[in-house]
Amino acid sequence: MAILVNKDSKIIVQGITGSEGTFHATQCLEYGGNVVGGVTPGKGGQTALEGKVPVFNSCAEAREQVGANVSLIFVPPPFAADAIMEAAAAGIELIVCITEGIPVAQMVEVKAFVDTTDSRFIGPNCPGILTPEGAKVGIMPGFIAKKGSVGVISKSGTLTYEAVDQLGQQGLGQSTCIGIGGDPIIGTTMKDLLEMFEADPETEAIVMIGEIGGSMEIEAAQYAKDHVSKPVIGFIAGQTAPPGRRMGHAGAIVSGADESAAAKKKLMAECGILVSESPADIGRTVVEALKK
Repeated sequence: MAILVNKDSKIIVQGITGSEGTFHATQCLEYGGNVVGGVTPGKGGQTALEGKVPVFNSCAEAREQVGANVSLIFVPPPFAADAIMEAAAAGIELIVCITEGIPVAQMVEVKAFVDTTDSRFIGPNCPGILTPEGAKVGIMPGFIAKKGSVGVISKSGTLTYEAVDQLGQQGLGQSTCIGIGGDPIIGTTMKDLLEMFEADPETEAIVMIGEIGGSMEIEAAQYAKDHVSKPVIGFIAGQTAPPGRRMGHAGAIVSGADESAAAKKKLMAECGILVSESPADIGRTVVEALKK
């Protein structure tokens, strides 16, 4: 079983006629995902991916004509916020935005709007979602993952790939891997996904990869302590970052002691999360947690 996406998900790609949209939509289709169409305003009635999928002018058209329930967004930053809100207004259940560089002020507006709808939003500035042997909605390399029972939640794209590879080296597969993005304002949080993985009967353990800055990891750890019965394995990136300096993601800024890597690791451990000291140890730490 998996969360968020599977073989039955009906995926559209906003920006499918652009170079990135075409490339990654092709990758998603070849992985086995059910890509049913694309959206590019003004190009409705055309086809994309060598004639394999129809192109629509709007998400509303795609929703009505092919029953789309997942949208993958490869739209340039100046137009990405409107693309997200268009998908939500059309009733698309799951929206995944890969686009990097959306202004924070626009994301404030996006989040406020999406929160008034029934849509779930992942991103922006994220690698998306991968359900091994099910569907790839984003840019994660599918070949490194295999079907299994470990859920992965990560702020960092590259550390998502590292964790998946580490799990594979230990003979462990994944139920679903989700890169949530590291921008200051994102859609779905770690706490949200912990709740979903806890409810998934085939997920046996959860890897949670966070970063310095912000309180999301703290809130997730406190939630896990009271509501998650499955082993949770944590890692915090940015342990050597000096206070006040941006490191990598826009959200990775330490503004107080409680947001440092050391403080987050300490709190996670106090909440019963098994903390990995190095990304190279994530796989072994999961094996250790499953033995307990």
